[in-house]
Amino acid sequence: MPTATPTEPSLSSHVALVTGASRGIGRALVQTLAARGASRVYATARDPRTLADLGSRVTALRLDVTDPDSVARAAEAAQDVTLLINNAGSLRSYDVIEASRQDLEADLAVNFFGLLEVTKAFRPALVKSEVGTLVNLLTLVSLAPMAGIGGYSASKAAAFSLTQSLRATLGTEGVRVMGVYPGAVDTDMLRGFEMPKASPESVAKAICDGILADEDDVFPDVMSRPLGALWRDDPKALEAHFAAM
Repeated sequence: MPTATPTEPSLSSHVALVTGASRGIGRALVQTLAARGASRVYATARDPRTLADLGSRVTALRLDVTDPDSVARAAEAAQDVTLLINNAGSLRSYDVIEASRQDLEADLAVNFFGLLEVTKAFRPALVKSEVGTLVNLLTLVSLAPMAGIGGYSASKAAAFSLTQSLRATLGTEGVRVMGVYPGAVDTDMLRGFEMPKASPESVAKAICDGILADEDDVFPDVMSRPLGALWRDDPKALEAHFAAM
């Protein structure tokens, strides 16, 4: 793995763990964290064999965020974590009226409850470290829904509210909480959506920059930055923008 350069400030003070690291933004984050000098990077996936090619500085762990026993085992194995990145995500529920309850519950299981359970499991390590940082990968549609993925949007809106609650709760314990709101990114999850997409690598770089800059909210790509500004100025305007798409 390459080391951090003078133009890429180091994350050497952190031991990082990334959920959902087998592909997409998660894999790019693991590679970027290692390149930025993180002292250790735990990469997690349901099948750790998918992580075998990430290099000697990366420790692969089995983690299914919907399985409490799996979460507990990962937290026991990685008690030195100072930077937790909740990246694992699910997109199974599209139109919120037409989506089955099973698909809605599957998205909530990963995007809301999984995020919460992983955070709770690693909370002692983050607090103990005194530099604990929690990063939640959300999405622009957590701020305003897109009808075609209304079920997914709702699950991410719940995760957005949860992130705000965690910021209030964990902030009193010295843990920083950051939300990340990407637009369209070139991952398997959005393979069927025809639109300009940012690369996972560019999003991972922006997230690491945001960590180093102590930002609460990161809009990491060319789609999300102007729409994030729109949301800050007029949340109803962002809702209308997505409704018209």
